Amino acid sequence: MLITEIEAIELRVPGWDASRLDGSYDTCLVRIHTDEGEVGISETDSLPGIIRAIINAKPSHTGARGLRELLIGQNPNDIEGLWKQMYDGTFYIGRRGAVIHAISAIDIALWDLKGKIENKTIAELLGKPKRKRILAYGTVYPLGRTTDEVRMNIDRGLKRGLKAIKIVADPHWNEDVKRTENLIRTARKHVGHNIKLMCDAATAWTNARQGLPFLPVFKECNFEWLEAPLPLDDIKGHAEFVGHGIPITGGDLGLTTCHEYKQILDDGKVDIVQPDISMMGGLTEFQKLCKMVHVRNRRIVTHGYKTNITIAMNLNVLSQHWTEEPLEYSTSESPLRWTLTNENFEVGSDGKVLCPKGPGLGVSLNLEALERFSVA
Repeated sequence: MLITEIEAIELRVPGWDASRLDGSYDTCLVRIHTDEGEVGISETDSLPGIIRAIINAKPSHTGARGLRELLIGQNPNDIEGLWKQMYDGTFYIGRRGAVIHAISAIDIALWDLKGKIENKTIAELLGKPKRKRILAYGTVYPLGRTTDEVRMNIDRGLKRGLKAIKIVADPHWNEDVKRTENLIRTARKHVGHNIKLMCDAATAWTNARQGLPFLPVFKECNFEWLEAPLPLDDIKGHAEFVGHGIPITGGDLGLTTCHEYKQILDDGKVDIVQPDISMMGGLTEFQKLCKMVHVRNRRIVTHGYKTNITIAMNLNVLSQHWTEEPLEYSTSESPLRWTLTNENFEVGSDGKVLCPKGPGLGVSLNLEALERFSVA
């Protein structure tokens, strides 16, 4: 079996102005075709036009090559070898950032293809599935400036049956700590004590001095974790948040490959890493990260805020993970988020989502949505 074509397809909801931190209104879909008619699919949480350019680029020299040109004619079953080939073939322009995002997308599509060829789920390819249903947490953004807005926005998640909610910080939080503490307490009071709460600071603070005053209210309100408190340029600054009674997480907003995750584990001392598999190197690199985290007795909670393709991938991973961790479940109103696949992962009465049963990722493309959202 040989790879005959790799497509990078930019998708976008018409009219979206990109004025908010919400990546569910566009994506870069990758499809890998073989000479035997099998097709693997994936997506990546990155800038779609850049990913398409990296995949389709003509070679400049041996260290700066487009990924499509590198892989056409290769055996898709050699996933580890193809990952190394992509990594080595882009060393002049890659090693970090968008090039790794593009490698991630191709790697995931190769795993999807492998599952279809072997008639196994990705969970079965990675290990032994332990769970059929995964607790979902809804990411609510924006949280709001007033207590009424907080209640209204959280209800978007609760109405989907979610038993866990992640709120996201806004820049205005730093304007008045007392007002922000009131918003956080409002969130807890509104959901009660049977709903889990998390917070994504989304790098709201430029240094630990700004963020540390908020930790007591998160502890008081029994938050599960505080995510991404600082920009990733300040890895060591993350360590100042650790040890205050609330787990600290990091990694989703930009880290790629195990090299960078080692830094945030050892120097940032975070309790939980949150890799986006579609950005950090794909499933091949993610397995290496799992070993790195496991030996340090830390946790991994996967990040994912695109379409049902990403949700399917994370469900597969979490179903066979060594610890029981929740699934990030976008509550975005983007039609792309909800309609790109024929499968829809609804939240059950228990707040959990059923894991895919089909081969590979376990999802198929809705061709009508694909045509509707494709960018020429």
